[in-house]
Amino acid sequence: METLKEKISKDYLEAFKSRDIVKKNLLSVVKSDITKEEKNTTVENLSDEEVFKILKKISKNLVETISQSNSEEAKVELAVIESYLPKQMSEEEIRAEVAVVIIETGAVSFSDVGKVMGGFNTKFAGKADNKTVSTIVRELLTKK
Repeated sequence: METLKEKISKDYLEAFKSRDIVKKNLLSVVKSDITKEEKNTTVENLSDEEVFKILKKISKNLVETISQSNSEEAKVELAVIESYLPKQMSEEEIRAEVAVVIIETGAVSFSDVGKVMGGFNTKFAGKADNKTVSTIVRELLTKK
């Protein structure tokens, strides 16, 4: 199965050949960030999870750029980046899965937030915003 890093490299070549300048330039930056991270961690090939972290960081910066300048190019770049990220869970889906994890981990109080967060992230890494998950976990544990 193709890794995320390999898919990004393949898509970069396709964008280069098709002269899609915006996509080519963006994927060039992504590839560069991946290479830098590999050199910093002395890992030859980053895992998909580590590449997701890089993509999320770029995505966050693009969202900020869009909110400040409403740039059309940034919107296109964000759409490209999001195509590589897993589909994000809705708040209702997060709430339902957090409830399941609470039961699975036997969490009973606010002091079990870390246990629940860890259990959730093991199952759904990258599929939900951690801030939202944390808020829901705290809310559900304080109701107990």
